[in-house]
Amino acid sequence: MTSPLRGEVIRLYKNLLYLGREYPKGSTYFRERLKAAFMKNKDVTDPEKIKHLVDRGEFVIKELEAMYYLRKYRTLKKRYYEEEH
Repeated sequence: MTSPLRGEVIRLYKNLLYLGREYPKGSTYFRERLKAAFMKNKDVTDPEKIKHLVDRGEFVIKELEAMYYLRKYRTLKKRYYEEEH
């Protein structure tokens, strides 16, 4: 793996690990799945393939953030607004 891509992959892993702390199924579950996903692709050497995998990881980060914001929004909505029947 080339140096700039290595840095991107490590940054991606750390960001995902940080976001996984609040994962609904637990941080241990998320950490195990994250490690398995990264270990599955550890032998990839093609820079284009690595870039594609990093882009996919960035997409996962956006999805996790959206899920957390939605959960927070729903909690606030329940707290301050009456349920409509």
